[in-house]
Amino acid sequence: MDDIRNKAQYWLSDIFDTETRDQVKQMLDNDENLLTESFYKDLEFGTGGLRGIMGAGTNRMNKYTVGMATQGLSNYLISQFPGKQIKCAIAYDCRNNSEYFAKITASVFSANGIKVYLFDSLRPTPELSFTIRHLGCQSGVVITASHNPKEYNGYKVYWQDGGQIIDPHDTKIIEEVRKISDVANVKFDDDLTNVEIIGADVDKAYIDKLTTVCINPEIIKSTPLKIVFTPIHGSTVNILPKALRAIGFRDINIVGEQAVPDGNFPTVASPNPEEPAALSMAVEKAKETDADIVMGTDPDGDRLGIVVRKSDGEYLLLNGNQTASILTYYLLEEWNKKGMIKGREYIVKTIVTTELLVEMANFYKVKCYDVLTGFKYIADIIEKNYGETKFIGGGEESYGFLAGDFVRDKDAVMSCMLVAEAAAWAKSQGKTLYDLLIEIYVKFGYYLEGLKSLTKTGKSGLEEIQSMMDKFRDETPDSIAGSTVALVHDFEKSKTIDKISDLRYDIMLPKSNVLQFDLIDGTKITVRPSGTEPKIKFYVSVHDKIDSHGEYEQKTLELKAKIDKIIAELTK
Repeated sequence: MDDIRNKAQYWLSDIFDTETRDQVKQMLDNDENLLTESFYKDLEFGTGGLRGIMGAGTNRMNKYTVGMATQGLSNYLISQFPGKQIKCAIAYDCRNNSEYFAKITASVFSANGIKVYLFDSLRPTPELSFTIRHLGCQSGVVITASHNPKEYNGYKVYWQDGGQIIDPHDTKIIEEVRKISDVANVKFDDDLTNVEIIGADVDKAYIDKLTTVCINPEIIKSTPLKIVFTPIHGSTVNILPKALRAIGFRDINIVGEQAVPDGNFPTVASPNPEEPAALSMAVEKAKETDADIVMGTDPDGDRLGIVVRKSDGEYLLLNGNQTASILTYYLLEEWNKKGMIKGREYIVKTIVTTELLVEMANFYKVKCYDVLTGFKYIADIIEKNYGETKFIGGGEESYGFLAGDFVRDKDAVMSCMLVAEAAAWAKSQGKTLYDLLIEIYVKFGYYLEGLKSLTKTGKSGLEEIQSMMDKFRDETPDSIAGSTVALVHDFEKSKTIDKISDLRYDIMLPKSNVLQFDLIDGTKITVRPSGTEPKIKFYVSVHDKIDSHGEYEQKTLELKAKIDKIIAELTK
């Protein structure tokens, strides 16, 4: 505790502004728990970069932690590109303090002689990824905490390929940040000398590129589709409707109450399109207008939630695996019909994303890469294969998808365009996306996934999560829910253990604190701490066959019961 108080005492010095000093003094005098949470560690880069609760302290998002991160990033960029005019792009979303943190970031870059392209107002994260490549930048930053609660903000760092930073850049950047032991070493340029404001021209270039992903423009024009869209107070409010109209959609109803950017997210408990409540207003509008589909995006526009209309007129929120399956099937089927699959194409999924994508890849004879959780690893595969083979699409279970190679992060704008196109394609055949999903299951097998997250906040929570991981690692179960464990994949030790034959195999992926169990009946279970939230996550994937549309609902009940049994056993 003495170390924590000493760190906090430093934040009472004159180098910090009055508001910060007052907050720290209040914690020192009256709130030891808050003091501990604010100072027990420094914010670190996880799968999503820098992210935390806003407030004073080394473990909080504030002017000084953002400034120190940017100074460390500046130092690293200068070391990596000696003698070169370094360029960085900056975007930000609707969150409280996002614009402020973006300008702090621009100020530090500018003071270090780095050319900055700063967006004139909020923009979605994927547009930042596009902009880096479009303007020939060496790096980029977007200020966002994605779909986290309103108390959070974050700082995502991108490299010159447009993807989020990965090893070795991520660890080396944080090393540079740690070298800055005194906030006085952070350079600020209040005049923003090297900053250029960008906006409409980049928007046009981005939308022009997005339209190239469209496969069947003639179907869009000939098949009227009613769309309801909500940006949930976020950054896609203007650009997504423009993108939909650019490929021919006209009947777009926007949820007006949620079309006002607002970091307090006043109409929802959580701005997360994975949750039905976040899309409830949009679904009500869909019922009023008899819409074909509902689409919503998270605050920074990289994740999407899709609601489809069932045959009985009710609406169903798809999970991330289902959306990825529909988009992957549509792309593969149409690429195949148009003779675009030549034997050099591939898709990418993460290790916790549905194995249904593997079945599709095998059927259409394209390669499927499995990567660690985090879209930055999908971007890394695209970069490594760039110019050699052709990326068709890639997705993850956490509601993110991408097609094409000009954006290097999950893109809800592009994905919503593709979902609408797939819906029009299905409607032209007298089907809904719900019908199409069940047809996919009949053709390739019914894969159903479940996720259980346990939240463990604070320092003690992180310790508890690690203790749980250690227990699973040291006491590997022989069976789960009555099915024998056949394979254990330990991504931290880079080893696969075949428990049937007792053989060991190397895992050729970066080390990560993840355990995966393959059961003898085909069930796949993954246990991992979240890289962006104080959670431990349990992923379960089960599958079976169905022969017709009529078997779907009963089989769903059976597979859900199996998932519930497995999760109950894992978390008891």
